[in-house]
Amino acid sequence: MRKGFLGPVAAAVLVLSGCGAGPAPTTASPSIDVDTPQLRQLKQQAGIEPCQHQTGDPVDGGLPNVTLPCLGGGPAVDLAGLRGPLVVNLWGSYCGPCRKEMPVLQQFHEKYGDRVGVLGVDYEDAQTASALELARKSGVTYPLVADTDGALQGNGPFPVRMGLPLFAFVDQDGHVELAAGGVGSVAELEQLVDQHLGLNL
Repeated sequence: MRKGFLGPVAAAVLVLSGCGAGPAPTTASPSIDVDTPQLRQLKQQAGIEPCQHQTGDPVDGGLPNVTLPCLGGGPAVDLAGLRGPLVVNLWGSYCGPCRKEMPVLQQFHEKYGDRVGVLGVDYEDAQTASALELARKSGVTYPLVADTDGALQGNGPFPVRMGLPLFAFVDQDGHVELAAGGVGSVAELEQLVDQHLGLNL
């Protein structure tokens, strides 16, 4: 498997497909509350799993050395320390294709969570309460972090302009391959996992 490979055609698809990114980031630190009593309650009601702190070292071709807060409270996640097999999904409550895709991700998580992890990144989304409410309505229980200020934009393997939804597939060594999201079935996601992680589920 080619590590961290994103050809020019795929890059163009990521830029042009899906929902456009939100407003340009202003700082690298969160300027929007992602941990309030209301958000903690929404997270608890949804049954969303806690974020897990990561301790792995950054690797070439891996996720950027960015720490994102857990949406709705909990330990922050150092993305560079994540190891797979893992499906990272960038989404936003403002993104129509993301809304359609989230139940599929949950079905995948329920079916394969013991073999392949799932992590959602609420990207450049000022409406954190709406994001958690969407997660609840979609039945999402996999962990969620928040990148309210777009710290991932143009960082590491992520392009400067990102269309959502977007997948980052992380292998057991921490290397990443990107793919446009918008899957409509678990079978489609299984194919992407096979293609980018070499796992025949």
